[in-house]
Amino acid sequence: MSRKDWIEYIVSEQDTGMNVEQIVRQKLNVSGRMMQRLTRSKGILLNRKQPFLQRQVKAGDTIAVRVIDRQEQAPRQPQHDTKPEGQTTPMPSIDILYEDDHLLIANKPAGMMVHPLKQETDTLVHALAAVLAARGEQASVHPVHRLDKDTSGAILVAKSSYGHQLADRLLREGGIHREYLAVASGVLAEGAGTIDAPIGRDTRHPTKRRVVDSGDPAITHYEVQQTSEGMTLVRVWLETGRTHQIRVHFSHIGHPLAGDTMYGGARGLLRRQALHASKLSFLHPLLEKEVVVEAPIPSDMKRLLQAEFK
Repeated sequence: MSRKDWIEYIVSEQDTGMNVEQIVRQKLNVSGRMMQRLTRSKGILLNRKQPFLQRQVKAGDTIAVRVIDRQEQAPRQPQHDTKPEGQTTPMPSIDILYEDDHLLIANKPAGMMVHPLKQETDTLVHALAAVLAARGEQASVHPVHRLDKDTSGAILVAKSSYGHQLADRLLREGGIHREYLAVASGVLAEGAGTIDAPIGRDTRHPTKRRVVDSGDPAITHYEVQQTSEGMTLVRVWLETGRTHQIRVHFSHIGHPLAGDTMYGGARGLLRRQALHASKLSFLHPLLEKEVVVEAPIPSDMKRLLQAEFK
């Protein structure tokens, strides 16, 4: 059972002999760090009372855990009166493709950063915090994975630290399937393939990555969807999630993404890399149902596809 602020577990006969802490850690998958925070904030209840964590439970007992931490803070919203007159910037609206009490999937527009690096207030985190605050929800915003600033599409976001730790574990165990649509320069020789090449930092550039023997393992799978005289539309899915992975890998095999000038792509109809996170799917860790979401192709990439793959 779950509701917005708490999640409950009914002790079964099979749990006989376990104590409260074991139930919370093993059955509700609460991490050690969160366990400490819940203990300090009285966020664990046994039959609606504060329990001794080593107390043994019996069948029919109800253990409740607070999943929305009272101390969780949404990012501070920009104060319009701190900006010069006439320079206020409205918070962009974000399409939410899926949402429940614990997780949501947003359709990130190209040109928007996920997290603030310095003092930015127009990031995805801020935009989603504004949406939740406008509804009166006491939820925080925890992106589970990343998308580059100029990559559009589906991104998984947790609405609490509890949801984040569950989704993060799912990500680390390979339980989140992410697909992309990309337009690569040139015509790929094979209809499908795998690029297995380690990725590390480019020591000559502060943000660039490159294939390097000492880098982290990186595996990208692709399947050709359409070809033109000078470009290839590919469906891409990842086995690993390195920074700039798709961009680096396609540049490495001689087919940089269209518009990706950092990695050798030509500037053309698209003023950014032709990369869109088109599909995201996973087995929900709490609801035990398959979640499958597709993000609509944005207008700038549609124009490229229509012009190149008529």
